[in-house]
Amino acid sequence: MRILVTGGAGFIGSALVRHLIQDSGHEVLNLDKLTYAGVLTSLAPIDQDPRYRFVQGDIADADLVAKLLAEFQPQVVAHLAAESHVDRSIDGPGEFIQTNIVGTYNMLQQALGYWRGLEGDAKAGFRFHHISTDEVFGSLGETGFFTETTPYDPRSPYSSSKAASDHLVRAWGHTYGLPVLVTNCSNNYGPYHFPEKLIPLIIIRALAGEPLPVYGDGSNVRDWLFVEDHARALRTVFEKGAPGETYNVGGNSERRNIDVVNRICEALDTLSPRADGKPYASQITYVTDRPGHDQRYAIDASKIRDELGWEPAVTFEQGIEQTVRWYLVNREWWRAILDKTYTTERLGLKATA
Repeated sequence: MRILVTGGAGFIGSALVRHLIQDSGHEVLNLDKLTYAGVLTSLAPIDQDPRYRFVQGDIADADLVAKLLAEFQPQVVAHLAAESHVDRSIDGPGEFIQTNIVGTYNMLQQALGYWRGLEGDAKAGFRFHHISTDEVFGSLGETGFFTETTPYDPRSPYSSSKAASDHLVRAWGHTYGLPVLVTNCSNNYGPYHFPEKLIPLIIIRALAGEPLPVYGDGSNVRDWLFVEDHARALRTVFEKGAPGETYNVGGNSERRNIDVVNRICEALDTLSPRADGKPYASQITYVTDRPGHDQRYAIDASKIRDELGWEPAVTFEQGIEQTVRWYLVNREWWRAILDKTYTTERLGLKATA
């Protein structure tokens, strides 16, 4: 198939593109604006493949999107392009509204016009797959799981903008008949993760001998999903999923934030011990909690398992070790990012827009 991936230079998008080029026969057109978190070197393993093409552009550019759809004639639009960092959304919500809501609206409008012009099997087989987050569901207590029917209760500018985009996608499906798919995933981690997110941030700051910041008391719980497992899930959904359906994608790996940080420190103690022999955990420091920090997320991924046959293949312990090893071997990748765009500083301290 021909697959138009938006945001394919981002963390999850690049994992999907690499998977499609390396492990399938599909063709990929990657549309990415290359904002601060778009990193083309994440695509270096496949960027010379004849089945891959990159276009720099904005998903809110209606003329560009219409042109690419007409030229490439995709069977699938995998829509990942989004501003995605909660802390940045606290400091500057405007970009999240523009990209995540307005950009998604434009993608839907252009995809609808393109789909209406198709005929026969091409029209019947087209899919618009919107990739979203479990953060739209809000916060859980100590028990329970998010399911595909959990009511939405977003708490941050980021999750609110993703909730709005989810609603738009479903509305275009119900109102106009556009064959849409929605997936809501838990926290991703793995190679090529932009350094502002928790796991790569801890690895990089640990290696630099800097304090390892843990929000509040570290008790906030997330379900962790290895990004390459997620890429397989996305392919499974747009190849096998039923139009109009939603599928939750989780890693079956709930962990408190402090336990995640300690596991990273243990892996580093083994793979790259400190020169002074002290454990990396001695660098942990507790900092003021994020405004409106959700306490717990947990995904029930039984629907995608039972209906489509996908389940995670990488355990959290395996994934953390693979991730730490990757950051140790690929220092030039993340050092180039630190030199240009991000210095691991604290973000999201503003409680007002």
